[in-house]
Amino acid sequence: MMLSVDVISDVICPWCFIGKRRLEKAVAALEGQRDVRVRWLPFQLNPQMPKEGISRKDYRTRKFGSWERSLELDAQVAAAGEADGIHFAFDRIERTPNTLDAHRLIWLAEKENCQDAVVEALFQAYFTDGQDISNRQTLLDVVAQAGLNPSKAEIALTSANGQEAVQEADELARRLRLQGVPFFVINDAVTLSGAQPPHAFLTALEQAIGSQ
Repeated sequence: MMLSVDVISDVICPWCFIGKRRLEKAVAALEGQRDVRVRWLPFQLNPQMPKEGISRKDYRTRKFGSWERSLELDAQVAAAGEADGIHFAFDRIERTPNTLDAHRLIWLAEKENCQDAVVEALFQAYFTDGQDISNRQTLLDVVAQAGLNPSKAEIALTSANGQEAVQEADELARRLRLQGVPFFVINDAVTLSGAQPPHAFLTALEQAIGSQ
């Protein structure tokens, strides 16, 4: 029987990237026991962000009180990422982007059966390559390399496709009063908050299996 995992996340959340890796390790440990379907749902950490994004240094300085504090936090996240094989390159990131269009393409990618690859590519583009994923052409290039049909992606971004669905999902997450992302829902019953260790994901998956 299939297990379903809904992941509420934002592509500019480093802990969401780490959570993806840790979930993958837990799913791999279940190989041969259950098939697991993972679906990525949107949450905008900065829904009021200008469409073109803003300077990351300015944004982080305002958010954390000083650039020095931001660098300390980046170092802590980078250390956690290394343990899971993620090489965060925060020094390469110049802008904090608006992520609405990225979420719209993740929505489209689910319909085109390449959602996980697109999510992975967006995380990599932003966190390890330092690309500006609020730039439309950059965004289109990234998702095309991940297997999303370029024409369909461009049509989505030049229309309102996916915008309502993304905003509805985002609003639902806020009504649920999530304390943060990533947030994981397994079989619509078992939940985990944050980038938990792989064994915690495995325990939750086994709990869901036991209740089937």
